Order: sequence, then C-alpha cells, then structure tokens
Amino acid sequence: MNEQTQTIKITPSTRPVRPGRQILFVLGLGTLIAVLALTVMLWKFEKDHAQTIFPGVSVAGIDLSDLTLGQAVVEINSKLTYGRTGQIQFHSEQNRWVYTPEQLGFSYNPVNAANQAFEIGRNKGLFANIKEQLQAYRGGINITPGILYDQSKAYAVVQEIARQSDTQLVDPAVNLDQTNIKVTQGQVGQTLDVKATLLRIEPFFLLQQNGSVDLVIEKQVPTTVNVEETARLAETILSQAFTIQAANPEQGKGPWVLEPQSLASLITIAKKSDQSGESYQLTLNRPALEGYLTSIAPSLQTEPINARMIFNDETRQLELFAHAVVGQTVDIEKSVDEIITKIQSGEHQASLVMKTIDPAVKDDSSAAGLGITELVAETTSYFYGSDPARIQNIRAASSSFHGVFVAPGEVFSMAKYLTDISLENGYAEAPIIVGDQTIDGVGGGVCQVSTTLFRNAFYGGFPIVERHPHAYRVGYYEQQSNGSIDPNLSGLDATVYMPLVDFKFRNDTDHWLLMEIYPTDTSLTWKFYSTSDGREVKWWSTGVTDIIEPPDPVYREDPTLPTGTIKQVDWAVYGATVEAYRTVSRNGVIYINDTFRTVYTAWPAGYNYGPGTDIPN
Repeated sequence: MNEQTQTIKITPSTRPVRPGRQILFVLGLGTLIAVLALTVMLWKFEKDHAQTIFPGVSVAGIDLSDLTLGQAVVEINSKLTYGRTGQIQFHSEQNRWVYTPEQLGFSYNPVNAANQAFEIGRNKGLFANIKEQLQAYRGGINITPGILYDQSKAYAVVQEIARQSDTQLVDPAVNLDQTNIKVTQGQVGQTLDVKATLLRIEPFFLLQQNGSVDLVIEKQVPTTVNVEETARLAETILSQAFTIQAANPEQGKGPWVLEPQSLASLITIAKKSDQSGESYQLTLNRPALEGYLTSIAPSLQTEPINARMIFNDETRQLELFAHAVVGQTVDIEKSVDEIITKIQSGEHQASLVMKTIDPAVKDDSSAAGLGITELVAETTSYFYGSDPARIQNIRAASSSFHGVFVAPGEVFSMAKYLTDISLENGYAEAPIIVGDQTIDGVGGGVCQVSTTLFRNAFYGGFPIVERHPHAYRVGYYEQQSNGSIDPNLSGLDATVYMPLVDFKFRNDTDHWLLMEIYPTDTSLTWKFYSTSDGREVKWWSTGVTDIIEPPDPVYREDPTLPTGTIKQVDWAVYGATVEAYRTVSRNGVIYINDTFRTVYTAWPAGYNYGPGTDIPN
C-alpha cells in the first residue's frame, strides 16, 4: 500500500476548527442576537410609553396603564369619590349632623398620585427601571394616593356644631320682683370638646371609610337646690301685711304695719353654701329693720328716774324719800331678731322686745359710793311781801328739784326737771312778765327758784352754761334777810320760761352733787352736797350803773273792769346796767374767770282801766 502523504501548511493565524468550538460560536452568536433583540424591544417599549404610564401601574386600584399624565389625573379624580360621596356622621343624644369628608377638609392630591404612577419604571437606572417595568407588567404596582387634611375646615364645622349643641348651665333659682315670686328650674349645661372630637375623625380619613363620630361632650349638672320651699315661704310672707305690736299694748302705742310692698323691699333671696351643700335662703335687710325700729323706739322709751334723797348732816348718810324708777327702751337687736324669726317662719305678727334701763342712783346707793360727804354750797333768797299765789308757785317749783342728783360732768337743766307749770300740778296764777307788761299767769314766782339756783351755782364756783336775766329789776331778787334791798344783788337773777328760756350749770367735779331745796313763806334755801375739791370763789359787782328814768305810765283798757276803775298792774322801775365778775381758783390756779352783764330796761308804771273811764293825761 502506497501511502500518500499530504502536507498542510499551518500559519500562526490559522488553527484547525474543532466541532465543539463551532457550537459555542453559534450559541454566542444567538445570545448576542437575542440580547440585541431584547434591547430593541425594551427600547421600543419605553419609546412607546415615553408619554404614558407603563402597563400594570394603578393608583388606589384604578388602572392607569397607557394613560398620559393628564389622563391619569382625570381618571383618578373621576374614580376617587370618597371625599365627595363619603359620610361622616356626628351625633349627640338628641341631634345628628352629616358631612362629606371634603366638607371636613379631606382631599386627595391626584396630580401627585399621577406623577408617582408615571415615575414607575423611570429615572432609577437601567436595570432598576426594567425591574419595575417587568414587575408592573407581570404583577402590577398599586400606589396609595396621598391624602390632604385641612383641619381648619373640620374645626369650623365642629365649632358650628358646638354652637348648636352647647347649652348653658342654669342653676335652680328663686327671685323676687317687687311682690312677685319668680322660680327658675335648673338646666344641665353641656360643652362640646372640639379638640377631642376632631381626633375621632382622623381614623376614618386614614381608612377612607364612612363613620359615625360620638361628640365628646362635657356636662355640668346643676346644683340640687330646693327652690320651691323658699318660693312658697316668700309667697306666704307677702300674702298679707306684717304687724309689729308694742310689748305693752296698754301704753296705747302702735301697732305698726308693714304692707307687702314694704316687706318685699326688705327681703333678699340669695344662694348660700355651707358644709351641707347649697341652698336658697330668704333673709331680711337687718340694717333697714334696725333703722325702722330706731325711728319708733323713742315713743316707747321711758327714762329711768334716779332715787331722791337728802343728806343727813349728823349721820352723813343718805336718806331715801322717793324711790328710783327703772326705765325701759326697745331692745333693737332682740326685736329685730324676733321680727326676722317670725317672718322667716311665715308668721305675720311679732312683738317688740324691751330692755330695762337702770337709774344711775338706786334706792340703795350710798353717800360714799356717790362721793357725797359734805355741804359745798348754800344760798338763801328772800321774798317778803309775796302773795299766797306766788308762795304757792315757789313751793310747787321747788319740789321739782328737791333731792335731785347731778352726775359728774353733767350739765344740769332746770327744764328737764321742772314739772309742767299748770293748775293741775299745784301752781296758781300770779304776776309774770310777758313781753312789755306784767300780767297774771300760771306760775308767777318760779323765777325765785331759778334765781336762787343761779346764785348757789355762782357762789359755789360751778360753770354757768345758760342764764337769762329778767327784763327789768324785780325787788324780790334784791331783798336781804331783813327785807331791805341790797343793790349789790342786782344782776344776780335768772329767769326761766319753758320751753324757750332755761337755766343750766355744769357739775365739773369728779363727784355726784345732791341738791336740797327748802322753801318757807318768805325765803328759799338751796343746798349742794358733794365733796369739796378746794375751789375758791371771788366775785365783785359794779353795782347799778347807767341809771335810766322810767318812761311815762302806760294805760291799757281792760274790758273786765267796770267803768271808772283804774287798777295799777306795773310799777315804775329805773333802767340800769350791772356787771358781776367772778374768778374760781383751785390750788391757787384760776380756771374760771367770767363776767355776767345785765342790762335792765327802764320799766313804766302800768294801769288797766275799765271801758269809758277817764284816764290822766
């Protein structure tokens, strides 16, 4: 066998091709082609959706595949209707209110949702984009749309509900309008808690569900007060007048009647709080009642009267001859308490409560207790020639002052003690000075008593508070013990004429002063008993000066006299001026230095004549 030898030239660039390598080549080429084809397909897919949303992308379940951005916005708006058609219902025990979520500030953002859908498969890098596109295409991608919540709209809505549902707390009350009783029943108050209610809306918005919202309401319960009882009491009180009786009706005082209108002005109805709770109480205007009772109290008051005594010069003890009298007056505080108690009990009558007023000097008062140990002043005046009527009047007036006590610091007034000058009180008619003439009148001669008291206070060194001289000189007041006239006594007289003219002096010592007065048919002695404080009295007088002749006689017709009768009723007296000076010292120190100036009028003789009588020229 002949073997044929073939020589193959192998160059460095040429190698024998093995069958396995051919297959790999073919495969690689196929893959390349496939990749190229896929790339072309993806490029074409993206190109086709350059302006539209990739398939499989949805918002809230709304398929937006192949829709442009604008179409997607429209589609979302048309399909997402919860804001417009949903219902949120608010309710309380009595009322219900229904609103759409949109009215409460709920809304979507469709543009933002469409943009999110459009961004699926874009702008994230090649492989990430492809991954999202394939995910959307195969299984779909659903986007939850963004929610907008404008709480100010919900707040405004709930505020309006609050305006409709809130009720003001009303406590039960009873009021008085003049005499009308007005009762107000209690009412529960309620206030809507706006913030707490708003929190109950949000879960429904998050789930985009319809819902029922219970209003969060805070309730205020009125106080439990029994106003009916107070109202009934007020009606009872004002149903008729209220009568205030005197404690002793036999005095003939009262009654005093408060008509319903006046009662109503005194009543106050007010809420009171204490440990047991709250209640309405009917009270009365205490100050007004006190003022009313104070106005009527003086008519019911009886002043206490001190005991009357004399000082026994031997035993130096007091001897009782007129018992003390206990006074009484209205006890304003207790009377008001009684009236208020009766009124608040629904009664229509109450009696005043009286209280006693003890006299300062009682029957058992002692001389030592009052500081009365000795005679400190004594004066006697004389009235020789007085007729029986004048003497009778001096005795009657003197009895008013015998045994009277004057308290330390007290201003003694003759008017306070002098009995009513009347025939019933033992006085008689005697000459008295009235105006420019002397006439017969009840009480003539009383000025002998006031003159004697003035002199005793003057000589005793006591301050003179009020003194009035006579209009002209009266001889009785200048008599000495022997009946002669002492001009130095001129200017030391004092007149009283109730109720206009009084005589007063002050007991300026620290001790009580006891006055004793002893009349006879020709003299009157006035004594002061107390304890001497060492005062010394000096006095002197100018005597009668500036003497003025009396004017011509005065004649007056008296129809009670018969024709031809002329009766002298006044005697001519010279006018004059007198000044008396006094100094009162104690321990060498002068503490009273006073002057008593008296100007007496020149007094004409006076005659009364019967009608038709010829009178002298």
